[in-house]
Amino acid sequence: MPKLTDRFGRTIDYLRLSVTDRCDLRCTYCMPEGFHDFETPDHWLSFDEIERVVAAFGRLGVSRVRLTGGEPLVRKGLPELAARLGELAEIDDLSLSTNAVQLARHAEALHAAGVRRLNVSLDTLDPARFAAITKGKLEKVIDGLMAAKAAGFAPIKINMVVMKGVNDDEVEAMVDFCLEHGFTLRFIETMPMGETGQAASDTYLDLREVRARLEQRFELLPGVMPGGGPARYVQVAGSDLKIGFITPISQHFCESCNRVRLSVDGTLYLCLGQEHHLGLREPLRAGVSDAGLEALIREAIELKPERHEFQDHPGQVVRFMSMTGG
Repeated sequence: MPKLTDRFGRTIDYLRLSVTDRCDLRCTYCMPEGFHDFETPDHWLSFDEIERVVAAFGRLGVSRVRLTGGEPLVRKGLPELAARLGELAEIDDLSLSTNAVQLARHAEALHAAGVRRLNVSLDTLDPARFAAITKGKLEKVIDGLMAAKAAGFAPIKINMVVMKGVNDDEVEAMVDFCLEHGFTLRFIETMPMGETGQAASDTYLDLREVRARLEQRFELLPGVMPGGGPARYVQVAGSDLKIGFITPISQHFCESCNRVRLSVDGTLYLCLGQEHHLGLREPLRAGVSDAGLEALIREAIELKPERHEFQDHPGQVVRFMSMTGG
């Protein structure tokens, strides 16, 4: 069967699967503190429906699935879902993005279910600053990271959104933290998604400035990492530390985009920075056949735009990141 290829010749082999739009933190650039307009549980795709969709993507050539949210660990039974997806023959890379608040008690079960790679959001190592950014407790994240390390996850990637005047003074400290614990580090530029992301636009920092700072202290060599993500990597000479730069604004990576996102309510989003989408929940609940489901996915891929327009039209995406899936 022909693989999923969009109008611009890009092969789609990576699905980011949001299992919830809810979160146990309130990061200032992601979700408003008082936000409660979540999808109702009867609108969530069930585990059976999720498995059907992922299996269809697998038959169409998608081999990588990342479980995301919101915060995926607030979805009850997540290790069970991970195990079901890990048993699909076509899926050979199952990973998880998490804030790690609840990871300490789920790490072993997730690893046993077949999840091997983790991305953990961590913007600061200062407890007071962490509370200000997320309304949460840093110690829970650190406990989760140590539990994941003990359970055998590899690689564990730390995702740090670098914000001017907020946490940009901690860049070097985060490098030292990852050197100490054997984690991979990825810096991310803020994106103008929803009113929270647009409100945070004054904290935007071009990551080329961060790299220039790091080059004053470290020798940075070209580096690569397995995975389907957009980061450009370097390696710190004399160590195993790889540092990635995710630059959707200053150096967009649209020409190599290989991914689509499925939200918890079954909406397939074709671009993080555009509103193109197609709903799968209603066809699933109306009894669509496997062939029909695959046809819908192919139809959706035809909607995938050439690129986002964060710079040209920064206010056009009104949904929050938690609604789309990270």
